[in-house]
Amino acid sequence: MIAAVCAEYCLTSILAKRAMITKSPPLVAVLVLGFLLGPACAAEIKSDECGLASVYATVTEETASGEDTLPEDFTAAHRTLPFGTLVQVDNQKSGRSAVVRITDRGPFISGRIIDLSQVAARALGISGLTQVCLNITCPKVDKSGKNDC
Repeated sequence: MIAAVCAEYCLTSILAKRAMITKSPPLVAVLVLGFLLGPACAAEIKSDECGLASVYATVTEETASGEDTLPEDFTAAHRTLPFGTLVQVDNQKSGRSAVVRITDRGPFISGRIIDLSQVAARALGISGLTQVCLNITCPKVDKSGKNDC
């Protein structure tokens, strides 16, 4: 009985909203454009790079960019990305993700694509080597390492 009442309420609510939307041509146009130009299905979005992630062995050290690595910073080392680039790292095993800023060069061991700070690794649930995918969220834009994102 309760399920029937809930279903009827939901159907009434959906029909009322649909009537309101179709009476507004600009809103209909925005909805259609959003549907046509909206984000692709998650399965269609390709990662920029996938491979093994490792964790920095030390907590504080000077990086290739001249910055000190601090325990609370979500930073990482990558062989080629410009310093200051923001990268989303997705742990393929746990599904967790974190955004890190590239401040160093490395890793220099074959098969590894990124070295993560200890706090970033903890956020991702990484304690050793883990399969990750990287997506550049904000490329570096100026010589100081700052970005506009």
